[in-house]
Amino acid sequence: MDPNAPGSLARETPLATPGQLRESLREAGKLGAYRAVVRAALEQHRQDEGPLMPILHTVQDSLGHVPAGVVGDIAEGLNLSRAEVHGVVSYYHHFRAVPAGRHVLQVCRAESCQAMGCETLWQGACTELGLPPEGGTTADGAVTLEPVYCLGLCAMSPAAALDEAPHARLNAAKLGRLLDRARADAGAPAAPAGVDRVEGASSGAAA
Repeated sequence: MDPNAPGSLARETPLATPGQLRESLREAGKLGAYRAVVRAALEQHRQDEGPLMPILHTVQDSLGHVPAGVVGDIAEGLNLSRAEVHGVVSYYHHFRAVPAGRHVLQVCRAESCQAMGCETLWQGACTELGLPPEGGTTADGAVTLEPVYCLGLCAMSPAAALDEAPHARLNAAKLGRLLDRARADAGAPAAPAGVDRVEGASSGAAA
């Protein structure tokens, strides 16, 4: 069927929104700088045994994430497929495909912390930040909430880390204070007074 014929039922290609176009242009403008970081990481680690992990760590440490636009560059530099590199990035929770928020809160969801109520804490944090059940970054970019699977604080579960600083023996009130601190430092409002925080996790020493 001729898509230009009168009465054609051919579907039109949806147009990108202005916001999507601006984001695409921003990413395109950054891609050259991203690739320079990748080239430096490849040069630094190419001769390492098993160079992919150190390269990914170097890229994320430099950029705050592993942009999708450089996965092909890393794959080509190591003679791997894009699928192999993407598989590693997506498998390990440490690696991010998009930048994190200004503060990162990691809640341990390993077995020891699960036994001490971490799932209740996780669900409460998602609700309070307005995030889906899998976590993510708040719309204002203030806080990223993500799971981690052992912080080495099993004897003091449940545990979390705010910007890599560990906090142990958490309960809902203590985790709420961490969230308030992160939002305040990022310039976002704290939870309104009177908002009930999810209870039921273990109590312990001050975070």
